[in-house]
Amino acid sequence: MDHSLPPFKVFSGTKSQYMAQEICDNLGVQLGKMNIQHFADGEFEVSFEESVRGCEVYLVQSTFPNSDNLMELLLMIDAAKRASAKTTIAVIPYFGWARQDRKDKPRVSIAAKLVADLLMAAGVDRVITMDLHADQIQGFFNVPVDHLYASSVFIPYIQSLGLEDIVIATPDVGGAKRANSYAKYLNVPLVLCHKQRAKANVVAQMTVIGDVEGKNVILVDDMVDTAGTITKAADLMMSKGAKSVRALASHAIMSDPASDNVQNCALTEMIFTNSIPYKGSCDKVTVISVARLFADTIHRVHSHESISSQYLFK
Repeated sequence: MDHSLPPFKVFSGTKSQYMAQEICDNLGVQLGKMNIQHFADGEFEVSFEESVRGCEVYLVQSTFPNSDNLMELLLMIDAAKRASAKTTIAVIPYFGWARQDRKDKPRVSIAAKLVADLLMAAGVDRVITMDLHADQIQGFFNVPVDHLYASSVFIPYIQSLGLEDIVIATPDVGGAKRANSYAKYLNVPLVLCHKQRAKANVVAQMTVIGDVEGKNVILVDDMVDTAGTITKAADLMMSKGAKSVRALASHAIMSDPASDNVQNCALTEMIFTNSIPYKGSCDKVTVISVARLFADTIHRVHSHESISSQYLFK
């Protein structure tokens, strides 16, 4: 290690220790010691159990529900700043509240901007995250944001399947840009699904734009919550003559009854990263680790190296 660089340490919040430990294993360092003390009323206190003075501190915490995970991260950032850390970097594999990135109707909050403001107010110096629901969320921060892409682990997995007649599809038009990047890289056709929602998490109607007959379809999305959209799209693709349908999604939110929906639909396989721990029970679910991706990024950020070379595409 370059001794001109400040030392770095990696710490984790409660629910992301599985990811932080794997990141540390890839970096060849020990996971930092923290204590999170809970009080009877639900309040909690965060403290570092080792010195971080003058260190680059990497705080690993996804902000999936419940909101305690976000509050833990805010307190960790604040504690690191008050303990004289040189730099405080939030590593957020899953950035919660990202679906609320704009005012799409009157009198609603822009939660993604509020979360960014909270992280800034706590004193974060940099953010490392992956597959934001909306790319423009990077602009909500006034500090550098390293936006990673799960394509670097998904593409090799797709290629390992040895499938022919592949078609990339998106379960909604909003994901067209992401799906088109996969289609261009693999040099295969792109198919779109157009959906109309009756209300949040409920799809009223869906149509397919493109030909899937006799094709091995791969649906690409950034997150799966109740799995209503992606399973409806898979069933529709099969009814249109598809040979098989698989789905890739970066974040396994998987709220009930998502596992049952996936198990009982036409999907051959549902592939996630481990940005959120999948704790459901479904034979069709495959989880691919992104710990090496984050470990490599931490190493590059610490060493002041470019991280763009590890992107297959954006």
